[in-house]
Amino acid sequence: MAKITSIAGRILYNSRGSKTVEVDVESDGGFLGRVCAPSGASVGKYEAVSFPNGKPEESLKVLKENSQKFIGLESSDLKGIHDTLKSLDNSDNYSNVGGALAFAVTIASMESVAKASNQPLFQTLSSESSFKFPFPLGNILGGGAHAGPGTPDIQEILICATGSKTIEDAIETNLAVHKELKKVLLKEDPNFTNGRGDEGGWAPKLKNQEALEVSAKACENLGFTLGKEVSLGVDFASSTQWNEEKQKYIYDRAGFENSTGEQIDFAADIIEKFKLIYAEDAVHEEAFSDMAELTAKFPNTLVTGDDLTVTNKNILAKAIESKSCNASILKVNQAGSLYDAMEFANLANQNNIRLITSHRSGESTDSQISHIGLATKSKMLKVGVVGGERVAKLNELLRLSEHDLIRGMAEI
Repeated sequence: MAKITSIAGRILYNSRGSKTVEVDVESDGGFLGRVCAPSGASVGKYEAVSFPNGKPEESLKVLKENSQKFIGLESSDLKGIHDTLKSLDNSDNYSNVGGALAFAVTIASMESVAKASNQPLFQTLSSESSFKFPFPLGNILGGGAHAGPGTPDIQEILICATGSKTIEDAIETNLAVHKELKKVLLKEDPNFTNGRGDEGGWAPKLKNQEALEVSAKACENLGFTLGKEVSLGVDFASSTQWNEEKQKYIYDRAGFENSTGEQIDFAADIIEKFKLIYAEDAVHEEAFSDMAELTAKFPNTLVTGDDLTVTNKNILAKAIESKSCNASILKVNQAGSLYDAMEFANLANQNNIRLITSHRSGESTDSQISHIGLATKSKMLKVGVVGGERVAKLNELLRLSEHDLIRGMAEI
């Protein structure tokens, strides 16, 4: 088996121009795995800390001082590499080494062994003999923490080509809706500046309801029927609205407040009216019983936990017990190491919690999460819609469509 022969890191910048770390892991003296860690803007309370004291340099210092502890480890031994990282950090959230470093080291190691084995990363990560493509889930209109003042409070309005039979058609359809939405926005407001949020979605000056209506209109203009050829999704990112002191959701941009019951009704109305296939974090990150109410009411919608479950298998177990979601986001850097994330994925799959492998708002041009989505049997791949760091993941799916182990689209 391939063994780690060198490991090193450097400071790079993500798509928001913020510092991050990139790690090189070389196996058997010639097989390079290279991974640059992403970071999020709306961050769950319980997810892994990206860097010690918020400083990527401190993560690199830890790696440099302890690099010899990784030399000689089997590159494919995710648990062994994870355990070595944990020997340097006994915290439960990677606050001493940084979850971003754990992310980069573990994925880079698996990429290096994939090259040593002359097989794609998704195959290295899974023992399955066949795979299905996750549906691309693209952010067509952004607000909240991912866009500027004047945009909707709702963080993301998303498109998914649920009627597509091929990955090529799914990607092309998402891009077509994004382009059509620009035309709709310019017709509504000739002074629209073509501004976009972090993930490529348009960032217009609109209220929540208006934003949903123009997104639906773009789909209809192309001859699509919502719920058939295409479906909308919404990331409510409700923890960003939740005010613990007032015990209310404060929608500053739209100018209203919701009690707990009103928030459930607010989300339910949107799910029903716009026939959403996907509803993420419709209530705040600790509202397990409220999420359970929405999950029970909408069994045909992916009622998805992100801040709720933060790619943490212990929190997911709580969500499963309380029936708080029927789907969950998988973000490796929320968990820290790839080993942590794969443990989470296994628990989700064992309990019929559908997975959505996701990027972060601050991304790199790496495309390993496209492989992770395949390996974890994810139903969707949430990767934005345009922009080099987003299209990189979509283009990797197109390359992988040439692989004979991947047959058709996932069943949502």
